[in-house]
Amino acid sequence: MSRDALTLPADAPVVQLAQVIGEAGGRLLVVGGWVRDRLRGADSKDFDLEVFGLAPDAVTELLRPLGFSELVGKHFPIWRSTRDALDLALPRGPDTPQLRIDDEAFKNASRHRDLTVNAMGWDPLAARLIDPWNGERDLEKKTLRAVSAETFVEDPLRLLRVARLSAQLHAKPDAHLVSYCSGLRLDRVPVERIAGELRRILIEPEAPSLAFRILEECGRLDVFPLVAALREVPQDPRWHPEGDVYVHTMRVLDAARPLANALPIEAREVLMLAALAHDFGKPATTVREGDRVRAHGHEGESAQLAQAWLKSLRFSERIVSATTMLVQHHLAPSQFVSQGAGPRAYRRLARKLNAAGVNLVDLERLARADHLGRTTEEARAGRYPAGDAFLLAANRAHVSDGIQQDCVEARHLMARGMVPGPAFGQILQACRSVQDETGWKEPERILDRALETHP
Repeated sequence: MSRDALTLPADAPVVQLAQVIGEAGGRLLVVGGWVRDRLRGADSKDFDLEVFGLAPDAVTELLRPLGFSELVGKHFPIWRSTRDALDLALPRGPDTPQLRIDDEAFKNASRHRDLTVNAMGWDPLAARLIDPWNGERDLEKKTLRAVSAETFVEDPLRLLRVARLSAQLHAKPDAHLVSYCSGLRLDRVPVERIAGELRRILIEPEAPSLAFRILEECGRLDVFPLVAALREVPQDPRWHPEGDVYVHTMRVLDAARPLANALPIEAREVLMLAALAHDFGKPATTVREGDRVRAHGHEGESAQLAQAWLKSLRFSERIVSATTMLVQHHLAPSQFVSQGAGPRAYRRLARKLNAAGVNLVDLERLARADHLGRTTEEARAGRYPAGDAFLLAANRAHVSDGIQQDCVEARHLMARGMVPGPAFGQILQACRSVQDETGWKEPERILDRALETHP
């Protein structure tokens, strides 16, 4: 772990800003996640900055010519530079620590931070690490400790942050931190903040399951009741030798994570949310039939539960719709291949998915993660032959990345002298069915066939 990674070039915006503040009698420190991540050799461009030794009005006057906003924010006011992607804040703490510039001022302010690994500061002018709580040592030992038992509980959302950082840093919370987390309740935390941390849990760690493992260790998996309900729900060991539905879901999350890497951020969120929710319906649908365990219709039940849950967390309608659609049809790739579905079935499914903003390739990713989240011999080998065959068939049907728009439009009907009316919709629907069944692209040809059944 080298401190050389913390050194910034002289022309970096942060260094130039530190010089301006220093010349005015203040002191600028880089704090939090950037320091932590650079120390462990990870790239980070998310600068959090604190200014000491200057009153707010003086800071505003200094920053205004540099393109920063006025001081904004009610609880934690900041100055923001959109151009340089920098946020600058006054330090928290009693006795106006911002009016002092010594290390003790930083220690007093950092007492309000959550974890020791997040409570380090870097002085870019002096090229010096300030580490009053031994965060660097904890980072090396992969241990998470609270800075202060008193201040840690100020924000209950820290329960989810600890889970995320534990997974992200492969670090273990100490016994005191587990105890503090166990007592945190998120009942009054805005759901948007919970949703934000859930997004980060699913996307940032390489193995999201580790975050849920920490919630279990803290006895707080109940924060996500639909996930907690998956525990001890049995599965047929012939298809799921890995264990119960919860164990399987955690493996699916980890299998989906590398599949999401190259996707745009929203598509990444949709895939990971669908991986988490794809079996939400199994607790309500699982039954034993002799020596078999079945969950008939669980995909539909899962989709309904996922939709309601995501709406309650106020995810966008676009994300809710896309995630729900993938969950609803996550069994389709394997079923289509085993049943020998033809091009028409692929086109009809593609049309349904397209209405929700996803496609057959998106669906296959979820199905692949579902398959690889098992411990069958095939899954252990990283193979999903049904998925490969599904994509091949989708390509042959020319719908792998979406469905072709309707070739026949109202103008084609009117060109033949038809008058708009109730029959229009029926004929256009018949044209769509012909297009899906045949794969034809010629409007007149499709319309001729459709009119044979709707003269």
